[in-house]
This record gives sequence, C-alpha cells and structure tokens, in this order.
Amino acid sequence: MDYKKLGKDLLPLVGGADNISKLTHCATRLRFEFYDRSKVDETAIKRTSGVISVVEKGGQFQVVVGNDVPITYRVLINEMGGTAGRSDSGKSGTNSGEQQEKKSIITNIISVISTTFTPVIPALIGGGMIKAVLSILVLFGLDDTSSTYALLNLISDAAFYFMPVLLAYGAAIKFECNPVLAMTLASALLHPTWAGMVGAGESIDFLHIPVKLVDYSYSVIPIILSIWIMSYVEKMAEKYTPSIIKFFLKPLIILFISAPIAMIIIGSFGSFLNTLLETGANMINARASWLLPMLMGAFQPFLVLTGTAWAMTPIATVQISSLGYEIVNGPGMLASNIAQGGATLAVALKTKNQQLKQLASSSGFTAVMGITEPCLYGVILPLKKPLIASMIGGGVGGIYAGISGLVRYAFVSPGLAALPAFIGENPMNIVHAVITCVISFAAAFAAVWIMGFDDGESGKDKRQEIEDLKIKANSRKENTEEGKSQIVSVPINGEIVSLDRVNDAVFSQKILGDGVAIIPEEGKVFSPVNGVVSALFETKHAIGITSEEGIELLIHIGIDTVNLQGKYFTAHVDVGTQVEKGDLMISFDGEKIQKEGYDIITPVLIANMAQFTSIDVQKDGKAAAGEPLMIIS
Repeated sequence: MDYKKLGKDLLPLVGGADNISKLTHCATRLRFEFYDRSKVDETAIKRTSGVISVVEKGGQFQVVVGNDVPITYRVLINEMGGTAGRSDSGKSGTNSGEQQEKKSIITNIISVISTTFTPVIPALIGGGMIKAVLSILVLFGLDDTSSTYALLNLISDAAFYFMPVLLAYGAAIKFECNPVLAMTLASALLHPTWAGMVGAGESIDFLHIPVKLVDYSYSVIPIILSIWIMSYVEKMAEKYTPSIIKFFLKPLIILFISAPIAMIIIGSFGSFLNTLLETGANMINARASWLLPMLMGAFQPFLVLTGTAWAMTPIATVQISSLGYEIVNGPGMLASNIAQGGATLAVALKTKNQQLKQLASSSGFTAVMGITEPCLYGVILPLKKPLIASMIGGGVGGIYAGISGLVRYAFVSPGLAALPAFIGENPMNIVHAVITCVISFAAAFAAVWIMGFDDGESGKDKRQEIEDLKIKANSRKENTEEGKSQIVSVPINGEIVSLDRVNDAVFSQKILGDGVAIIPEEGKVFSPVNGVVSALFETKHAIGITSEEGIELLIHIGIDTVNLQGKYFTAHVDVGTQVEKGDLMISFDGEKIQKEGYDIITPVLIANMAQFTSIDVQKDGKAAAGEPLMIIS
C-alpha cells in the first residue's frame, strides 16, 4: 500500500487544507477536526484504497489507516504547509467554534483529552519501554545502585516528570494558542526555584495573595486547565495590543497574567482533581479488584468505537507517575487486546473466504501484539459475533487480572510485544500477565469457534461473479495467435489510472488479470478491439471481449455495481456479437450510479495475460475513446 499517495488522495476529500482546523494521529488513525463538516466526502473516503474505516466520535473525524498512519500524516502535514491546522480567524459560515457549541460537555472533554495526549503517547511509550527493559536488566544482574542504572532510569522517567511540558503542546493545539508559550508556562511550574519553594514548605505569596505550594511534576490536569485559561488570555492580548508593539507586548501579557493564575488558582484546583481521581481508582480497586479490569476487558471495543477510551488515560497516567504502576487501563486492555486477536485469528482459521482469511490473519496478529483497530474495524465489527466473543474473552481475562492483582508498570499499548511493561517489583506480576493473555485468547477463540459467524456472503457473490465471467469468456475463445502484438484502445472517455487506485482487492491485486482502470467522464463503453463479445452479465455492468488475436478483455463498470441488478445500464450488444473497434457496447448513467453510493472507476483487464509475455501501457491521465491504451505481446 502506498501511504504517501493515500495522504494526497485524502486531502481533497476532506475539503482541502483550508477546511482542516486540527490534525493529529494515534497508532492507527488520522484524527481530523474541520471548519465545515459538509465539505467532507465521507463516502469517497471510505472507498479510498488504504482506508480501513471511518469513525466520527469524540468531536473528531477519525480515518482508520493502520500501523503506517505516520507516513500518511506526514504527507498531509506537508501538503498543509507544515502545520497541523489553520487559524480560525477570518473564517465564516460553519466554523469549528460553532460546531463546538453543539457538542455535549462529555464529548468536549474527551476531545480535549484525545488531542492533548495524542502527541505525547510516543514519549510515554518510549519511556515506559525503557522502564520495562531496565526491570529485565536488573533481573539479569544489573546493579540498581550503578550509574548505568541511574542514567537509564533518568531517561525513562523524563517524559513522566516533565509531563506538564509535553501536555502543554497538545493542549495548545486543541485550544488554538501558541505552543511555545504554553510549554514555557508549563516549564515555570517545574522550575528548580519553584521546586525549591515546594521542598522548603514555607508560605509564599504573590502581590499579597497566598500561593499554595504544589509539586506539578508528573501532573496532568493542572496544565490542561492552565492552557485553557491561557488561550483566552492570548485572544485578549491579540485583540487589544497595538500592532506596532504586538511582537513583544503580546507574549508579555500572556505570561504575566497566565502564569500567576496557574500557580494561584488553577494549579491547586487541578492538583486536587488529580488526587481525587487517584483516590477514587484506589478505593474501587480495594473493594472490588476485579471490577475495573473486567469492565475494561469486556467493553474496550466500545470505548474505542465511541472515542471514550481516552477518558481513562489521565487516571492511568497519574497512577504511573505517583505509584509507579497503574490498575485502570493496562490490565483490562491487555485482556481485551488479546481477546480481540484470539477472536480474529479464529475467524482466519474457520473462514473459507480467502480475502477475509488474509485480512483476519494479518490483523489478528497485529491485535495480539497490541494494535487492535485493523481487526476491530475490518473483521470483528462487520461479522458481529466475533465482537461478542472478544467481549467474553476480555471480560473473563479481566476478572483474572483483577483478582490476581495485575498491574502495568509502563505506559504502552498492552499486547504480547509489551509484556515487559508488566515486569516490576512483584516477580509474579508477569506470570499473571501471561496467564491473563492465555485465558483471554482461549475464551475468545473458543467462543468464535462455537458461535460461528457470517462468512461474508458478499465476498462469495463477488468471487462467483468473477468465476462466471471467466467461464463465459473461456467458452467463447477464438483462435489464439501467440506471439503477435496487438493494440488495445481506450474504451471509455476518462482518466487512465493504475489498478492500485481501485478500492477492491480483486482488481487492485490483479487477481483477475493485469491492465489499467478508467475513471469515466462519459457513460459509454466502446469496443477497444476487433473481436467478439464473449461474456455479458445479465446486470450489464461487465462485459468480456475476445479479440481476433485471442486477447480476452474484461471491462467491469464500477465497484460492486452488480448489486444494482442492471439499473442505469443499457447493453447494445449480446454474447456472440461481432464488434469492431469503436462500436458502442454499453451505456450507463454514471451520475445516478454514484448517487446510489457506488464508485464508477472501471477496471480494464487482460484476463488471459498468462498467454502473453508483456503489457505496455501507452496512456495515462485524460484520454479519449479510440486512442491507443495498451500493447499486448
């Protein structure tokens, strides 16, 4: 898959760079926020090659791409001029601010958390994995009093200690204020002088206003609230500072007002919320240790679908920062991720649909490694019963994780690849993690095997369609003259593109034959060769022609248009009709077909390419019917 091309293909479909107010990405998906949602062609995006699914939750338009999402993200950022969004100033109509007012409070909170944490995740994962590696090294004899240990521990802890600085960047993106000034404000809360005041414990004041001494290292909520306030201060400074002195007066006003507010009011309130969240989670764990892991294990797929999975991230982060481990996310997510992988791999073994088997095999393996979006959107949700099976497996595994006291020591996406994150002070913790994996996988796998699932009848229909076309074409073969070159002409006025642009693996992977695709500009299909019509589907959406030299051509108008049952198609020939190059064979109403939700891109394939040595494409871009398209030899 060409993920660079995907980025360029997506940009016009989301309304162009000027319609993107914010763009971030997580492990598998692009997260958009738009000025005008109506400019986004969701149907076309879903049909774009490389897009697994589209989800609109948590105030974001999320395009699920897979593990290579950073490649597509970088292309989009480059196309946008190096920025992750555009300023709101000067926008009219349905802008992001107006849309924001229509969202619920919960949706807005989740959107803030998601946007704020997304840029920080790689740093947390990196630091978390170093912590895990460090634990392994200690088990193998590394002296925990050595300078090597001290340096590695320092590196692993940096992202967590300076959490406010990292979160300030993401919060600034969300609240549309200056990221550097936001990070400067966070740095003030972590300054050694402030740390010294906190350590001394002596009362201080600012302009005779008492200041509560709070340690902001490792904190989450205080900085998010502080940057929210700063965004309003920045807007005020932008509005009222004269242009001639704005360069130095604006940052002065922002920091002079925002920093004291953060230290005097917001910081202490946020610290209180931090403590409240941590205490609440600890109380639940003390009274019903199985509850949180069970709920997270069973309902994690729905949390991902609704975008609410991010809601638990601050609590988990606070716990890791203060306790050195967390019980809120990791144990239940481990059970859920492994269960989704188990359910998907059961589908891969049980299904007879080869396309589904391939998808389930790759995405199932990715899931047990810790990334579940490909299998969730590509297999589990469409088939439905595997979703129930994964909930059963995740719930059962989560119960064991809770009862055994499983904790996560590092912030990583739980899976087999991240098991070192469960190595810590308790040597049995990793054993419980492995047992949780086994239980979750086995329960989900068995549930799928027992319940079964819909094997994907649409896939069967498509394969049957292809086989029928092959049979019809083969039944009408003419004498083949091997070794003789022949020119195949353009059959439809339109744009010539490569087969990898076709959003259907049967065509893009050249399963049926090699060739090109055409994006039609006119609803008329002309014969590209002299020959005979060897196949014509009753639905008139596809036609086979065998040339005088024996080349078997298949022209398939649109993707999945067989479902229209001939609607909007008219055949001007029949099976056995002798045709000459340029004869009208089929006419169709492309506009009405597209309104029905179908892509009209048209593959033009050489079905018996094995009988020839080469295919030389003569044309790309715009072309008229009758022009040379391919030379077959």
